[in-house]
Amino acid sequence: MIDEGNREALAIEVGTSIPNARVIRILDDLIRLYGRPARLRVDNGPELTAEAFVDWCTALGISIGYIQPGKPDQNAFIERFNRSYREEVLDAHLFDTLDQVREITDVWLETYNTERPHDSLGQVPPLTFLPRPDAPVESSFAVST
Repeated sequence: MIDEGNREALAIEVGTSIPNARVIRILDDLIRLYGRPARLRVDNGPELTAEAFVDWCTALGISIGYIQPGKPDQNAFIERFNRSYREEVLDAHLFDTLDQVREITDVWLETYNTERPHDSLGQVPPLTFLPRPDAPVESSFAVST
């Protein structure tokens, strides 16, 4: 999950299956840390179209922006992020356990957010680009499964 406003990678959940209840738990944790987003941009995976997920978003006043099926370019930020993660972590290492994936992912996320410059942010990393705390910002998260 990334924050579309500053490209900060908020979470990567590693597992063999991530059902809608787990997606909701992850988003609840992110809301406690970062506040409630106004909108979630998501694909049409079953965990993101499930009634429980839709009801959870409705109850919190979060609008859901579904991309059109077969149109990943409508969620370009997360698709680019997923490609970087896949190439630099998943394809670059051999793993014996999910814990190993999680450990390497945590290091990669820290680097991504604090050191890696982004063209769209004026060649600074996401945590350097963060908006000022007093600036009104309507946040939007991009989610991919």
